[in-house]
Amino acid sequence: MNFAPLTLDLAVLALGLVLLLLEAFDNAKEKSFLGWISVVGIAAIFGMSFFATTQTAATGQLAQFYTGDALALFFKRFALGTTLLVLIMALEFRPVLSAYIPAAGKNAGLGEFFALPVFTCLGLMWMASAIDFVMIFVALELVTISFYIQVGYMRRSGASLEAGVKYLILGALSTGFFVYGITWVFGVTGQTNLAKVGEALRALPPSGATAAYFAMALLFVGLGFKIAAAPFQLWAPDVYQGAPTPITAFLSVGSKAAGFVVLIRVLGPFLDAHVTSAKAQLVLAAMALLTLVYGNLTAMPQLNLKRLLGYSSIAHAGYLLVALASWNAATTATVSFYLTGYLLMTLLAFLVMIVVQRATGGDNIAHFNGLGQRAPFLAFGMTMAMLSLAGVPFTAGFLGKFFVFADAVNARQWWLVGVGVITVGAGFYYYLKVVRAMYWNVAKNTEPVTASRLTHATIGVLVFLIVLFGVYPAPILNALK
Repeated sequence: MNFAPLTLDLAVLALGLVLLLLEAFDNAKEKSFLGWISVVGIAAIFGMSFFATTQTAATGQLAQFYTGDALALFFKRFALGTTLLVLIMALEFRPVLSAYIPAAGKNAGLGEFFALPVFTCLGLMWMASAIDFVMIFVALELVTISFYIQVGYMRRSGASLEAGVKYLILGALSTGFFVYGITWVFGVTGQTNLAKVGEALRALPPSGATAAYFAMALLFVGLGFKIAAAPFQLWAPDVYQGAPTPITAFLSVGSKAAGFVVLIRVLGPFLDAHVTSAKAQLVLAAMALLTLVYGNLTAMPQLNLKRLLGYSSIAHAGYLLVALASWNAATTATVSFYLTGYLLMTLLAFLVMIVVQRATGGDNIAHFNGLGQRAPFLAFGMTMAMLSLAGVPFTAGFLGKFFVFADAVNARQWWLVGVGVITVGAGFYYYLKVVRAMYWNVAKNTEPVTASRLTHATIGVLVFLIVLFGVYPAPILNALK
């Protein structure tokens, strides 16, 4: 049995609507069962995705907006996998979340917290298939608006409300830049379909180059915010620290991946057109340099792990921008593999963090002191996450960086390679601070830290995949063919 990629989107939409209806009409004050329904539903759709074809998902007018190519199908699976792990985190995070939402009854007010990630997943899947600026904008807004709600969901937490307001204001501003960029692209080319935009740009005379540069700059601003790239990254640390931890993980991985798949599709026409290619690569290289330096240097003094991972997310955006600045036939595979490794190691770190946060009441690095004695398996999982984020050999993080630097060497971007290698060394310093806390520092409380069987199983699977893809990347690379 084969499915069209559009079937996966419709299944996610149906699941989200069912969850909202159950939340609205079920009178039980205990709504945590919705979390289990969402986990099972997303897992089932993720399994369905391996029976989906990679042919164009629609005909007629819809085919001008929507594609079901290999890249789209890969990132649909990426969105589904990310959402599944975030929902598992949300189940672990229930006790913490319940203390910050004004609702009567045990776990009341949690229903929307399990439904909203499903709609975010739907937006991410639409973004993966969008090949027209109009559809990209619609999908982007579905993702962004749902994130506005999720970031500020802990209504009794001042930090969560502050994060929500900052994200709302800056997100709206970046959306304005992006829409203005779309209007300029339409003014220059007369098209919104990306393939036709590419044809128009390749035929553009030199006299139209200035308008094309301006359109490209506006798109860079709008999408630069979504991926937390310098100089549009200032929102990320505060929002990451204030948001509920599962949503921080979702922002860090899902939003970034969606931003980069849109960048690949949107910048492709500019990078392939002779008039704009040189300027586009120069801007990408400059953004990569700023992002690498800022993200890594500001992560070094951090004592709060969520904030550290926020700055780390900026740094990883820099490595991905190095790949885009070295644009070639292998760029899509390089970015996709790097994002897959980033998904595994980042969500593993956040999953362990949620368990520790629930047990200790905080998410500073000091709260991980002695975790190696209190919960050896959790400490092992966090160690593998930190080693992969740092880029230790035989992990997915190392191979991702290797592919990025290989592309940069082939493109003769020597200065980006040099800066990248130096910043990798900085990453070792701040990632291994967490490992030192777990194994060398003494905990004030020596009681064991426990987690559910589902959490332990998820940690085991993530560790296995980090090592597997670190030595055998073929499954990811072949999925894009």
